[in-house]
Amino acid sequence: MDKKKRRSITRGIILAVLALAIGYTVYAAWAKDKVEIVKEGSKAPDFEVVDLNGEKHRLADYYGEGVLLNFWGTWCAPCEREFPAMTRQYETYKDLGVQIIAVNFAQSDFEVQKYVDNMGMNFPVAIDKTKSVFTAYNIDPLPTSIFIKPDGTVDRIITGEMSEAQIAAYLESIKPE
Repeated sequence: MDKKKRRSITRGIILAVLALAIGYTVYAAWAKDKVEIVKEGSKAPDFEVVDLNGEKHRLADYYGEGVLLNFWGTWCAPCEREFPAMTRQYETYKDLGVQIIAVNFAQSDFEVQKYVDNMGMNFPVAIDKTKSVFTAYNIDPLPTSIFIKPDGTVDRIITGEMSEAQIAAYLESIKPE
């Protein structure tokens, strides 16, 4: 085989490898962006978080109960305004089969515990340190509240601040019969 023919074959192989690498990169980017968006009526993605008391909370364990998932941060002024109402409504609905789980956006334990103590929050508060729950629910902006029915489907998604009357009405709508 002459030198010119070998060079041509080598170039062809290199081009083929480059084409495969580019194709794989494009496919990987496309597949990565294909995140299923949680919407009303869809099944709520399962997750597990650990609250500030060290107790694990897995969404699947609450099957048969209504769940309010509230996503928040300590810097979020609307979150701060709705927590007192949420705390009062939790007192009413916790014995009626409706749970509230507040999921913080990856802040420090110290910062969140201090905030929770100051706010007098009486429901489980977890910190999503890996942001996996935020990602699974595609959360943006804060606060976002997701009301989940006893059958595990999303009843409604509320972005922004809620009034106490709205919180009560939405909790009533996910209460088991």
